[in-house]
Amino acid sequence: MTDTMADKAAAHDPADLTLDEVRQQLAPAIASNAAFDGWGDAARDYAAEGAGIDRDVARLAFDRGALAMIDAWFDHVDAEMAARLPADVLAAMKIRQRITALIETRLDILAPDRESLRRAIAILALPTNVARAARLGWRSADRMWRLAGDTATDYNHYTKRAMLLATYASTITVFLDDDSDGHAETRAFLSRRIDNIMAIEKAKANATARTRYRPSLSRFVGRMRYPVA
Repeated sequence: MTDTMADKAAAHDPADLTLDEVRQQLAPAIASNAAFDGWGDAARDYAAEGAGIDRDVARLAFDRGALAMIDAWFDHVDAEMAARLPADVLAAMKIRQRITALIETRLDILAPDRESLRRAIAILALPTNVARAARLGWRSADRMWRLAGDTATDYNHYTKRAMLLATYASTITVFLDDDSDGHAETRAFLSRRIDNIMAIEKAKANATARTRYRPSLSRFVGRMRYPVA
């Protein structure tokens, strides 16, 4: 949730907030509480009390329990990432720098709540939650690529997001146990993984360029069947 979104929510009487606004307002506070109370009723209720929101309203807003809270928090992280890296800032960067900046900004946002993230990942790793976890991860990867300016609609749309999701997931694994200054180890690991993505993208582009003007069997057969007058 961006500062603008938070300001708008705060400007309203808590009793007048929609359920979406309740989720937006409470998500970061719930995440902070989850480090101590877990992703459960206590974290939600303490956040609601702090915001002056009725507990029953908060319970209704997060009627799917921990998964709904985690979903709202990840959505908040996505929104905060976009707010910290507006289009004009990203436009001045090369694509590699954009992806790096987007992921590093996410890490900066998540850093104060690493224990909450660890607990969230444990919940999402449960067999019953794997599909939901995949959807949440894909959503964030898609948003990062869109912010980076990607407009692909062919198979590249999916391969780029799959590679970024794998990179982000592996980086988070390092990040959770990284006690180095400024998370230097995580940033170095991320740099190497993005090098791999860029190398793959370059190889794909080169392969496409090499095959663009190769003789096409289908075109040849087509011309035999329908010769040019």
